[in-house]
Amino acid sequence: MPTTKKEHIYFGLMMCTGMVVVMMTFNLWHNGLLSKMSPLEILLQFILCFIIAFLVESFIVGPVARKIAFSLPFDKSNKILGVLAMSFFMVIGMVLIMSLYGMISAYLANQSNGASVLSTYLHTIARNLSLALPYQIIILGPLVRYVFGKFIKEKGSVVPST
Repeated sequence: MPTTKKEHIYFGLMMCTGMVVVMMTFNLWHNGLLSKMSPLEILLQFILCFIIAFLVESFIVGPVARKIAFSLPFDKSNKILGVLAMSFFMVIGMVLIMSLYGMISAYLANQSNGASVLSTYLHTIARNLSLALPYQIIILGPLVRYVFGKFIKEKGSVVPST
């Protein structure tokens, strides 16, 4: 899909926005905080989470996921397998790191419930993975690829007439 650095940034921004909105809302709701926070607090939380997610995706998870996904023995000409492999490893990496971010945020906001850190982390990973993976593969991934292809990629490939 994205081929240039600029396209990678646009694609990442679109994907991060869709994932952060849904995952943050899900986690705030799950922890009973959605109705307790003001719209401004939610917006600030979104901005901070988005910045961290975008940086993690761009500089850590994206490059590692790309290396792992495309080192697997599958027919690289099959675009669907490439997309699925990339999506799978991106989601795994992002869930591992962003679940840790969520736990740190909860701890700093005194929202931790006193359970063991490892138990809480594993539970958080399982809960987030159960939403993030199907959401990414079935809904957001196809939607972002469609919008990206329709509005970003086509604009870049239009040759001006002389």
